[in-house]
Amino acid sequence: MGKFSKSGGREMPELNTASMPDLVFAILFFFMVTTTMRSETLMVRLKLPAATEIQKLEKKSLVTYINIGPAMDAKYGTGTQMQLNDKFAQVEDIQDYIAQEKASLNEADQQLMTVSIKADEDTRMRYISDVKQALRKAYALKISYSARKAEN
Repeated sequence: MGKFSKSGGREMPELNTASMPDLVFAILFFFMVTTTMRSETLMVRLKLPAATEIQKLEKKSLVTYINIGPAMDAKYGTGTQMQLNDKFAQVEDIQDYIAQEKASLNEADQQLMTVSIKADEDTRMRYISDVKQALRKAYALKISYSARKAEN
């Protein structure tokens, strides 16, 4: 039987790091392409229910969000608040908001603009109906709504 012995003459080969910058830039580029930036700071609390059906949006850049729910900070009140972009608003402000959002789009994309209402599950349906009526008056043709009491 042979005897195992350590040979002291072997050295560990050096690690080749020549391709390391290429890998770092490839990973950096991947994260830059796949990451989306948040367009607005959420100021209302949303407890969204589980989805029952999904509708795929063609262009997410054409979606305008209206967030409805209680304010995250008590200094803004305890009732239901509506957030348009980064500020609180009233139902009466919706027409001006939609007109401003449409004006920022080119003419071909104005017909494809979608308004998405994200509402807390405890928001009264009366408030949602008022928002939808204001959107109809503002000629917002596509309206999607996502809020429903979660079923147990």
